[in-house]
Amino acid sequence: MAKTQTQVRLRDFSRSLPMSLLKAREAVMSHFRPSLNHFGITEQQWRVLRALTAVDSIEIMGLAERTFLLPPSLSRILKDLDERGLIVRRTSETDLRRGLVSISARGRELIAKAGAHSEAVYLEITERYGTDRLARLQDMLHDLEAVLAAPIDTGVLPERDRRKSRGTAGRRRVAKDKHGSGKHAP
Repeated sequence: MAKTQTQVRLRDFSRSLPMSLLKAREAVMSHFRPSLNHFGITEQQWRVLRALTAVDSIEIMGLAERTFLLPPSLSRILKDLDERGLIVRRTSETDLRRGLVSISARGRELIAKAGAHSEAVYLEITERYGTDRLARLQDMLHDLEAVLAAPIDTGVLPERDRRKSRGTAGRRRVAKDKHGSGKHAP
């Protein structure tokens, strides 16, 4: 006899947490994109440069984790940033297989110029949304991330698929800023 599957009623699409987070991200980034376009950099390039301002140098795999970029995408981004003189790439002195990246003086100049625009957008967002509400939102998002760091096992997936999902649970970590707060900046 075949098992009958219980029909699960999905929550309304407008109440989907992943979609709500994507829509909120888009609402925020729509205000930062014009500035990034003005300075000739993509969102992903900005993330890389911002992450590099928080460290002296970093291994490429560590940079991929901090910026939530897949290594092949990061490789293309680093190639472009290197060609534009915005980063410096070198090999580790202790392990020639490991590549290190740091931001160049020219990259820091770009960050300073674009950063002024970025901070103006942050100020406007803060004025519209409120300082306390924005701080609470960021705290809540950090709490959500911490709570969801461990995999959720609903028992629905076959064992091999559950193993796959467990393997990615800890890979995506929040990049720590120089104060160790773990807050992201566009």
